[in-house]
Amino acid sequence: MSLEENLKKVQDRHDELSALLSAGKVEADAFQKMSKEYSDLTPVVEAIDALENTREALTDALEMFAESRNDPELRQLAEAEVGELKAQLPELERQVQVLLMPRDEADERNAILEVRAGTGGDEAALFAADLLRMYQRFADLQGWKFELMEANETGIGGYKEAIASITGRNVFAKLKFESGVHRVQRVPETESGGRIHTSAATVAVLPEAQDVDIQVRVEDLRIDTYRSQGAGGQHVNTTDSAVRITHLPSGIVVQCQDGRSQHKNKEKAMTMLRAKLYDHQRQELDRERAASRKGQVGSGDRSERIRTYNFPQGRVTDHRINLTLHKLDRVLEGELDELVDALTTEDHAQRLADLSG
Repeated sequence: MSLEENLKKVQDRHDELSALLSAGKVEADAFQKMSKEYSDLTPVVEAIDALENTREALTDALEMFAESRNDPELRQLAEAEVGELKAQLPELERQVQVLLMPRDEADERNAILEVRAGTGGDEAALFAADLLRMYQRFADLQGWKFELMEANETGIGGYKEAIASITGRNVFAKLKFESGVHRVQRVPETESGGRIHTSAATVAVLPEAQDVDIQVRVEDLRIDTYRSQGAGGQHVNTTDSAVRITHLPSGIVVQCQDGRSQHKNKEKAMTMLRAKLYDHQRQELDRERAASRKGQVGSGDRSERIRTYNFPQGRVTDHRINLTLHKLDRVLEGELDELVDALTTEDHAQRLADLSG
């Protein structure tokens, strides 16, 4: 189907939905579904209208230019308008193509964020804590809810592992390119010689699964309860409130000991398990799709080094898109929009290239 046929199809469907919703004869369940589809199509139609209006204006300006041979002043105005409109068209066409691309159905979902210390001992654990705080600040700036679900602290302000739930609008869409190895270069506070150390932490962002996505059978689970432990291994309460769930067919193990209620810890652990199973399912599909793709941003390979945070030079470099920002302090305060937007734009460009290729 050509681009023009696609545009016509979207506009016709938007008009059809508008008529159906205005008539008020749609059943409640269907109304909700149609309203969402109408809402999703509206920005696409607005972009199409902007493109078509610009094309019409360009046709008019070209006609004016052709008819103004005997009027130098009018001809000059028409020529300037033609140049301006021609310059606008490529970006308007790109915007429409991006909006027409098949969407990742997980983009609108909430996410489970996992941050784990990698190589570098205590310094890696402190960096993992910095990353967790960075994402919490980013979530706050976006108006999302950030809830720590599980944390394995080192006792000196670091985390061996931390898992959080982030809920809000388009959470996964904005965080999905954060998965991978994050590297830090800095002088640790304990380093008397002033030498720069390199440490790492891994980040995984999983879309939250819904019950309809993943059916978990009770007989496939082994559920163990134990006492919650704090830093250094001390018991932080006297009841077996911590929960560990093993999914026997896949071998995936999740645990939660953050809350005092065994029931709530089990509920959180099940949320983590569904997310991991759903992520595994998505990665299998991604591997199949990737075989036919030329390039990919955020391939989901958790062993891929994606970003370096260099403290002595105050810079952050994303290696996938060769983007360096000299504002490390602001990035660590949660100002990730520039990185997120650049990664999203690159992903759109690659997907458009794949579609046209």
